[in-house]
Amino acid sequence: MTNLLAKRQILQNAGYVYNFDREVYVNRKAKKVFSLEFVEDNSEDDLRTRIDEDPGGQAWRFYFNAEPSKAVQEELEEILG
Repeated sequence: MTNLLAKRQILQNAGYVYNFDREVYVNRKAKKVFSLEFVEDNSEDDLRTRIDEDPGGQAWRFYFNAEPSKAVQEELEEILG
């Protein structure tokens, strides 16, 4: 299994679904969003650590290589619920 396939499996096992339109992995229950680039550029251990982090409230957590703008965050929050 390639590194990216292993990372996708980690995300799927944790309840994340890939959104093709936005190129992100989303878990609505955990209120977390991982960009495809973040997943590709970080290790499997880093990914597991972020998945296991307590979101600490009701706000969505975004894991991107560069912090998404407030407008992008608000748009994603609106779309995701």
